[in-house]
Amino acid sequence: MTANDVRGIVLSWIHANIPEVSLGLPEFDDRLDQWRIALLAPHNGRDPVGEVRVANGQVVFSTDLDLAKERCRQHLPAELEARTKHPITFRPIPSRIVLGDASEALADYPPGTVQLVFTSPPYFNAKPEYHESAGYGDYLDLLRDIFSKCHDMLSEGRFLVVNTSPILIRRAHRSTSSRRLPITFDLHAVLDELGFEFIDDIIWQKPEGAGWHLGRGRRFAADRQPLQYKPVTVTENVVVYRKRTDKLIDWNLRNHPDPDAIRASLIEDGYERTNVWQLQPAHHRQHPAVFPESLAERVIRYYSFIGDMVLDPFAGVGTTGRVAGRLGRRFFMVEKSLDYFELQCMDIDIQRFFPDILDFEFFAGSS
Repeated sequence: MTANDVRGIVLSWIHANIPEVSLGLPEFDDRLDQWRIALLAPHNGRDPVGEVRVANGQVVFSTDLDLAKERCRQHLPAELEARTKHPITFRPIPSRIVLGDASEALADYPPGTVQLVFTSPPYFNAKPEYHESAGYGDYLDLLRDIFSKCHDMLSEGRFLVVNTSPILIRRAHRSTSSRRLPITFDLHAVLDELGFEFIDDIIWQKPEGAGWHLGRGRRFAADRQPLQYKPVTVTENVVVYRKRTDKLIDWNLRNHPDPDAIRASLIEDGYERTNVWQLQPAHHRQHPAVFPESLAERVIRYYSFIGDMVLDPFAGVGTTGRVAGRLGRRFFMVEKSLDYFELQCMDIDIQRFFPDILDFEFFAGSS
């Protein structure tokens, strides 16, 4: 039986049973010894709403039809148009540095302003010299608000890349225990709700001794008692999301307004071939948690084109902008701390790209 034979069988079956759906590609499952065909929402031909299996010339299994019909109703054309209506355009905005609260500073920019968001959010209360929230829920609400504005500014089908890691909250005294907050995993629900589609999880692996300053593993190293095992943390998460759309990734390649930029942005040999990137951490005398330029370089090369605008809403000392400019991209950096903003303004490697500088008077939320 060929794939075309299977398509004919299933087309006849759906016409009689559930004409609301369209048909996916038939694939043969060696384990089941059956053909499997996805049933798709007809409005976009992309979202699976069920499955049919074929063996010996007939349909032998199908998803519950009422459930498949209900899933189809969840993908109405009006809803789809609302999230995919923006064409590929480049707003003629030069590189920009803003002192202010990102939730306010980003509020008035139109869709299509940004082609890549790359950032590392501030730690939750673990490093109070950089950021503090009233509670963990408030911290996630802060991220939700700012990433919502990033979503609005991001061009259709383009990428958001976030560097995070679980955070250790040290114990206050001996009768209490320390806690680790799974920020990376809690952030997924936030981003999914905002309209981002999860693409990849990249592990940034540091040298073995990089995590000893946290104190994890020292007690276990002394007495080796079960239940007290705590591995030394030498990784961070670099999670990759795409602004949800019905269009394939190569739509942005085929419809890019500058074909020369596509050709010039081709990745050379020596790129990372796995999702484990072994990179040395970076240090800065005036910032407690900078990511290395090597990390920014990989993310910007792999997820943007020359001429794109790269946004960092938690810009810190300006690593994202410094690397983006060097790679021929424009940058848009927002920073709430006056100290870090001033470091960006004095950075020769940033200033040689002649960014617009907007000070805190424009944004009441800055401090």
